Amino acid sequence: MKYAISKGIKIFYQIRGVGDPLVLIMGFGADGNTWEKHVLEYEKHFCCLLIDNRGIGLSGQPEGPYTTSMMADDVIAVMNQENIKKARVAGISMGGAITQQLAINYPERVQSIALISTWAKFNNFAKSMYSNLKSLRLTSDPGVFMGLLQLWIFAPPYFETNLLDLEEGKIGARNNSNPQTQNGFEGQLNACVQHDVIDQLHKINVPTLITVGDLDIMTPPSFSKLLHHGIKNSLFVNFPNGGHVHHWEDLERFNQITTEFFLNN
Repeated sequence: MKYAISKGIKIFYQIRGVGDPLVLIMGFGADGNTWEKHVLEYEKHFCCLLIDNRGIGLSGQPEGPYTTSMMADDVIAVMNQENIKKARVAGISMGGAITQQLAINYPERVQSIALISTWAKFNNFAKSMYSNLKSLRLTSDPGVFMGLLQLWIFAPPYFETNLLDLEEGKIGARNNSNPQTQNGFEGQLNACVQHDVIDQLHKINVPTLITVGDLDIMTPPSFSKLLHHGIKNSLFVNFPNGGHVHHWEDLERFNQITTEFFLNN
């Protein structure tokens, strides 16, 4: 069990593979284990650090507010614990927002980044979508709540061939022995809503890969295009049939693109 201490909060992480460091930062409401099908490829080439963000998994889940800048500090605490001076970093959704803060606040610690299904600033529609999750989670059965999230994060084509997997996801949420606390849920959600680096994107001067699903309704392609326009020389890759979790829906292509990017950068 590996932990770093960040401002008094325990941050849990796992290490997989051997090689140059690759830090993996998961999104809102998901712990480091959610990288499992990606790290099976990444660990062949890199020493991967899978982090449970504050507010989830085996990390501390204190009362908020949280910010993406605060959570970037948590990542630095993990890197310091492992004596890692500089790393490649991949972040999905909220993890991508945290990754932006890392590249802005700690440019000397970041070699290259992948920003996956993420944003520099929410519009009012996205803020309303995320904020309504607070009340819904308080009143919903975990399986029903997961079913709602699945409708938002997976694209329609996925439902045509993966209904069994989606149903298993609902059952898993209902039977989770270590569910996210309401403190952690609301803390992470607030960090997502408040994230705004739109005027600081020019400070990101490392090789940057941006990926997005064309059918993503949670963080639509327009958000990723803003990142692409704001980050000099960034690489933009779209997934035509993918939603918010295009990294699951087209796993083989996603793993190939991200692995090649990090091997070259």
